[in-house]
Amino acid sequence: MNKLLIDAGTTWSKVLELFEDDSDIQNSFLNENKEISEFRDKNGNLLKGKISLFPSKQLQKLNILFDNATGHMVKNHIKTDGIYENEVIALAYGAKKILNNPQDATIVDLGSRDVKWIKFKGGKYCDLDWNGNCGSATGATVEMLCKFYDINPVHIETHNEKIPVTCGVFAMEKIMDLIASDTPAETAISKYIHGIAYSTWKFAGQPDKIYLSGGFCMNPCFIKSLEIYCNVIPLGRYVLLEGLY
Repeated sequence: MNKLLIDAGTTWSKVLELFEDDSDIQNSFLNENKEISEFRDKNGNLLKGKISLFPSKQLQKLNILFDNATGHMVKNHIKTDGIYENEVIALAYGAKKILNNPQDATIVDLGSRDVKWIKFKGGKYCDLDWNGNCGSATGATVEMLCKFYDINPVHIETHNEKIPVTCGVFAMEKIMDLIASDTPAETAISKYIHGIAYSTWKFAGQPDKIYLSGGFCMNPCFIKSLEIYCNVIPLGRYVLLEGLY
């Protein structure tokens, strides 16, 4: 029987469909053109499955219930006997699996809605924090601004100056003020991204190294800005999903 897992973020949802045997592949819920890959569960067992990324607004159209889930947008999409995992717990389990039981590590997950981090010390969880207010709408603001000004975020150059505001709601005013004073939109957005990177580093306790999770792993400007303050190892945007199985 197929098993469906989802990390339903505010903007993007990540879905993994696992197959018990090859016959289940014929009944796949996901796009049949998706490539079949190999995955390993928390016990090291080899599994086959498909992974998919799509806008969370499409969840209603899918009309699918999930076996294991995490994320803001998954309400009413979990089976009666399904399991919901807190996002920080999913982040911890996923990072532990990907990093193969790290001894000392700080993992930060930064998405469209909030920022959260966990820390391992001596191979054990030792600290965590979750910022949903001051870190609100960070990724969503970058995504909306890039769409509005028709800017590809991959091509945004890193800027040495920063807008010292993390929250996307309050940063919007500063960004618009810069653009109104003839600062190119790309430069204003770059300064905001730098501000997010600096605040993320401070919020996580100013570590020497950050293992980065979430959509900002795909943003070169953010990674280069964060590298001004610490070493950065991107883990990709499927870390929470990895923590569900």
